[in-house]
Amino acid sequence: MPGLLRIAAFSDGDRGGNPAGVLIAESHPDSTEMRRIAAELGYSETAFAMPDDDAWRVRYFSPESEVPFCGHATIALGAALAERHGEGVFRLKLNRAEITVEGWREGGRIRAALQSPPTRSMPLPQSLLDETLALFTLQSADLDPKIPPARIHGGADHLTLCLESRDTLAAMHYELDAGRKFMNREGLITILLAWAETPRRFHTRNPFASGGVYEDPATDAATAAFAGYLRDLDWPHEGAIEILQGEDMGQPSRLYAEIPPAPGGSIRVSGSTRPLGGDPG
Repeated sequence: MPGLLRIAAFSDGDRGGNPAGVLIAESHPDSTEMRRIAAELGYSETAFAMPDDDAWRVRYFSPESEVPFCGHATIALGAALAERHGEGVFRLKLNRAEITVEGWREGGRIRAALQSPPTRSMPLPQSLLDETLALFTLQSADLDPKIPPARIHGGADHLTLCLESRDTLAAMHYELDAGRKFMNREGLITILLAWAETPRRFHTRNPFASGGVYEDPATDAATAAFAGYLRDLDWPHEGAIEILQGEDMGQPSRLYAEIPPAPGGSIRVSGSTRPLGGDPG
């Protein structure tokens, strides 16, 4: 596809990160064509951007469906806009919200940061928790009682389970089709499983069965939602957390989330990017 870029967001130096497609054009292809492009590329999400007055109208597609928001594809888009238009803050109009993404050069790479949509969280009903534990063949004893299971939101809905041990996180497994049916029924984009190494550093894994992807190596939207949830819990985050994701996939990724004190306020998530190539058109 002419003009289609491939960019890894939240890379760890020259390694890892979550690859996303980015297509910047004067107008969007139709929905069927955007889904076809995303499916053909095969990444978990592709961002499609077109000018809209002083902003950019952005839509996101996974290989199976349109999604309301995708963090790592937004970071990739921010890097592409900074490469094309210079360093700056870019206003984005999404299907359900307006956000900004910033791109700048640092140490020979382009870094990007986005301000998430507002965050919120709610406790997980016991019946839904039981079903989620069964999906991953987990027991209640595997959970960290300091961070209860919850439904979390930062532009899209996710569930989060915090685990007591790194080994349990490393052993994560589930059946993709069962996960797809469960997540689509509940209106979930991903399920975030986390282990707290320290109060400010978390290791996470993100099944993305709703989009037909077994696991994402870096998930900005879920990170923003999780950071907002920690704020709701009065967790001792001291204003920021670091997320290490993708390690168990061999695609190490680093995400940084800055957490302002205002309840429900936007989370700033940032990381490095690296180009994976693309058709210059």
